[in-house]
Amino acid sequence: MSVIARFAPSPTGKLHVGNVRTALLNWLYVREQGGEFILRIDDTDLDRSTREYEEGIQTDLSWLGLNWDRSFNQSHKFEIYDAAADKLRKMGLLYACYDTPEELDRQRKLLSLQKKPPVYDRSALELTDAQKKAYEEEGRKPHWRFKLSGDIVSWTDMVRGEQSIQTASLSDPVLIRGDGSYLYTLPSVVDDIDAKITHVIRGEDHVTNSGAQIEIFRALSDHLPTFAHTPLLVGKDGKGLSKRLGSLSIQQLREDGLEPMAVNSLLAKIGTSDPVEIRDNLAQLSSEFSFDKIGRAPARFDEDELNLLNAKLLHETEYAEVKDRLEALGVGGGEDFWNLIRANISKLGDAASWSVMAFAPMAGQIEPEDAEYCALAADALPDKVTDETWSTWTAFLKETTGRKGKGLFMPLRLALTGRARGPEMNKMLAVLGAEKARARLKGLRA
Repeated sequence: MSVIARFAPSPTGKLHVGNVRTALLNWLYVREQGGEFILRIDDTDLDRSTREYEEGIQTDLSWLGLNWDRSFNQSHKFEIYDAAADKLRKMGLLYACYDTPEELDRQRKLLSLQKKPPVYDRSALELTDAQKKAYEEEGRKPHWRFKLSGDIVSWTDMVRGEQSIQTASLSDPVLIRGDGSYLYTLPSVVDDIDAKITHVIRGEDHVTNSGAQIEIFRALSDHLPTFAHTPLLVGKDGKGLSKRLGSLSIQQLREDGLEPMAVNSLLAKIGTSDPVEIRDNLAQLSSEFSFDKIGRAPARFDEDELNLLNAKLLHETEYAEVKDRLEALGVGGGEDFWNLIRANISKLGDAASWSVMAFAPMAGQIEPEDAEYCALAADALPDKVTDETWSTWTAFLKETTGRKGKGLFMPLRLALTGRARGPEMNKMLAVLGAEKARARLKGLRA
């Protein structure tokens, strides 16, 4: 059996790390199995769905390298959903309800007072044609509920193992709103049948929903996919990310200068038995992926961990891989300069500031008490500077001035680079050259 899985975002907002992790796990499993990955755009909410958000979703997935084999929009398939709804009506499984939101709220409150679960009482099933007509004459529009069997629905989940949902404990789900628009449940099932989806991989917040959806699958078709419900993401403090998802959008991470493989590596490994380590490409992540490695505890997303992974990735990145991007940032110096600074950056954009420091005119930092020392150092600097100059030059200054340790090296670093930390000074001095180094040591812009 060829594996077919899908990622089904709604184009009503930006992709964030939570739903991208779902996309990634689907993609990794499909590629590991040699199957097909489908991008389904869930845009049945015509009022809130926008083309801008849809294009943003495609941009984010492409940036991460999560290519799809085919794609379709639910908004193009209303006739198919209508046909499925008609079939359920004829089977007596989709029934009209005229309850108002206020009436449903009172019903829930009454059940709560009686210490009963807030399950819909199915009073709509007892309505006569005359009562329905009277409601419609009042201006009420029916919403449509799927009649659950009341039986236990069981399945073997690829993450959670054996699962059972007692559908008698659930309210019959609303599939169609009063305005005629579809909720997520029915179109999703119809599309999974139509696209022959073999595996539905999604967050564990859908577990209960799966009980109802399985009954809809069985009512409409012999097709039933395998389910995998993965733990949700939480922050490093163990709390939910819902209030922070805006700042954790993929667009924001991209604009902040994060590398796609740093994001992929973190999202693929958190919540699994594998160590969280950087991987060079998606093929490596796919070859290592297994549902058996996914734990039941929530996966902790830590932005500090992401930044560390990003830095480690850049520290190991060869010049050829970033050459075009560096040039776009205006970073010169070629491969030698990249190799000099890459261990000191956490995001590629940091290279621009090091480039400015090395090649643009600037004055270093010289404390008043170090001015005489730096001037002496300038006069002692030879005309030809190489990688070996730093050691011989500082050895001379140590012998001449009696300075040592931090007092010997730090004033020189600050005067030459304006920073207390950075690349190896023997190579940085060679990049600056004698003329520029002397000027900075004397407090001049150079």
